[in-house]
Amino acid sequence: MRPFTAAIIPFMLATALSAAPVLAQESPMNGTISISGLGEVTATPDTAFINSGVTTQGATAREALDANTKAMADLLDTLKAAGIEARDIQTSGFSVNPNYVYSDARDANGYQLPPKITGYQVFNNVSVRVRDLASLGGVLDKAVNVGANTINGISFSVADPSKLYDEARKEAFADAREKAELYAGAAGEKLGTIRNITESQGYTQPQPYMMKAAADAAPSAVPIASGELSFQINVQVTWDLAH
Repeated sequence: MRPFTAAIIPFMLATALSAAPVLAQESPMNGTISISGLGEVTATPDTAFINSGVTTQGATAREALDANTKAMADLLDTLKAAGIEARDIQTSGFSVNPNYVYSDARDANGYQLPPKITGYQVFNNVSVRVRDLASLGGVLDKAVNVGANTINGISFSVADPSKLYDEARKEAFADAREKAELYAGAAGEKLGTIRNITESQGYTQPQPYMMKAAADAAPSAVPIASGELSFQINVQVTWDLAH
């Protein structure tokens, strides 16, 4: 067995030595370039969301709740009569709270007397989706007329923004490619294969504003300005560089 083993060792050494130059001559990896691009598309909103509520007062919780229940029933009936579907109306807040009166009076030991309950307040609020923006001003006016004494904010949206985002994606990639070609050309290189693409979405809208409805609101529709929404795509693209 010894002559056989001795013959293999020199062969293994020779093989390893002959492979070493091949590894040393392996070509280096190409460089890469990573560029971000922005695409933005604007559109007129077609949907609005409002939060409308009724706040009532009473000497007892029962009295305040009964008044609130009647006012809310009138509000819901009015919303439905204005064309708002039941699926677009959702209760978003309800509370019953005592009203306190605080006093500086103190007891015989000098401790401040606890506050007294002078009545109760009931708050009920609904979130409403308005799909016909042309009717939004009238909906607000009718809601106030039947007892909605607080409207907490209005926001706008596009019901299906998928096509808008697709257009923004095209613009974002074109923006990234244009900048990448500029950098590559300045460096005497060309763009090669795409290695990676990542994106992030965003959109901006007019800021919601707070409104306190007046009890003596005019019987005309409330003027509403919906403006435009901006749908944005940020994309990060990485290319190989080719000589």
